[in-house]
Amino acid sequence: MKIYDNTVGGRRIGAQRTFESFNPATGEALGRVPHSTPEQVREAVATARAAQPAWAARPDAERRALTMKIAEVIRANADYLAGWVTREQGKPLGGVGPGQVPGAHFELFGCQVWTEVPAGLELPVEVVFEDATRRDELHRKPYGVIAAIAPWNWPLLIAVWQIVPAIRAGNTVVLKPSEYTSIGTLEMVRLIAEVLPPGVINTVSGPGDVGAALVDQPYIDKIMFTGSSASGVKILATAARHLTPTTMELGGNDAAIVLPDADPKAIAMGLFWGAFINMGQTCACAKRLYVHESLHDAVVAELKAIAESVPMGDGLEEGIVMGPIQNRMQYNKVVSLVESARSEGGQIVCGGTERVGPGNFYPPTLITGLTDGARLVDEEQFGPVLPIIRYADVDQAIAGANRLDAGLGASVWSSSLDTARAVASRLQAGTVWINQHGTIHPMVPFGGTKGSGWDVEFGIDGLKAVTQASVLSINKA
Repeated sequence: MKIYDNTVGGRRIGAQRTFESFNPATGEALGRVPHSTPEQVREAVATARAAQPAWAARPDAERRALTMKIAEVIRANADYLAGWVTREQGKPLGGVGPGQVPGAHFELFGCQVWTEVPAGLELPVEVVFEDATRRDELHRKPYGVIAAIAPWNWPLLIAVWQIVPAIRAGNTVVLKPSEYTSIGTLEMVRLIAEVLPPGVINTVSGPGDVGAALVDQPYIDKIMFTGSSASGVKILATAARHLTPTTMELGGNDAAIVLPDADPKAIAMGLFWGAFINMGQTCACAKRLYVHESLHDAVVAELKAIAESVPMGDGLEEGIVMGPIQNRMQYNKVVSLVESARSEGGQIVCGGTERVGPGNFYPPTLITGLTDGARLVDEEQFGPVLPIIRYADVDQAIAGANRLDAGLGASVWSSSLDTARAVASRLQAGTVWINQHGTIHPMVPFGGTKGSGWDVEFGIDGLKAVTQASVLSINKA
């Protein structure tokens, strides 16, 4: 079975210990991945540290041009990399454009766009004060070496969100992919590294102990992490010891509120994909749906019709719209939450039954009859299950949406933009969408509040987040 190596200093690096990567749709072993040793982690960080001054010293226009070459490499290899995303992560291949399944090709298109946008952005010197006697300039300078830890749900796209702005700004990067989806990410970095100076982008692979060793290195200048709140707490404890800055994008448990003036038919498809894109395995999915009692049954009926019509299966097959849950640990969590919902009085509208056969398949599941405090409402399910909560008063729905520590995203659905804005202004989340959910954009800052993290990614603010402010103060007299 083929072993897929890490990239360090432009070279391919293996390890004595390896582990298998599996296809969640079939259970098939896809290849073996190095389990990086502590010494290899130190070597990767040292390599990135040695390469960083020369990379930062390059003219900004040069770094931007090389970043655009990364986008060209991703575009040229999109079919190959999309195949790895489907085989390793599980999302269907799908396509790009209106009406297409938001699957692996969509992820690779996102990788291209989220590379091209930072390549086109400028970070000019800002004159923050000037008079006859002095001039104060704000310059943006790279941190140095960035440790990036990517998750398994969008393994290539989120890795790009972390590494591309960092590189474009003059940092070097050591990336650890998820142990569940390592091969596609390692292959993407191998291809990217071919157009960059050695040491600018490096990888280490393995389970949690490798990530722990990476963030504990003394020469890491910033940590970028996307993943669970539990893992985030461990990383932050290490970062605190070293006083290492962080960008944290943690769990979501987003609330969506359907107001009484909404049109169930008009919003149903947007609501469904807001909750079930990538089988619900997205931090910014709608994971709690509050529906006014006057529309509750109609909204449930519309969502049920969609849920029961979407084909599920191996994403390499033609016509498949929904794939498996990526790993068995997450699958078991979803099953446990559904069973808890049953025991707490939830009614299964559709789904809710484990599928017999290979693969981690669980049908799109709608559950009504729950209230705030139920496990499925309070715990982020990160899977294809949506609790639908009936409410009578809008203030009640807002209080329910805000009561948890999560604050990544939220949405409001209404026929009146003014009414929706008034409700949206009261929701505690990094992004509040109106009549859409989870629709991120490479120019629009994205990040969480409360227990969902801090700092932002994307756009000019995301580019600034991988730089440090440095003031040059000049005595003109």
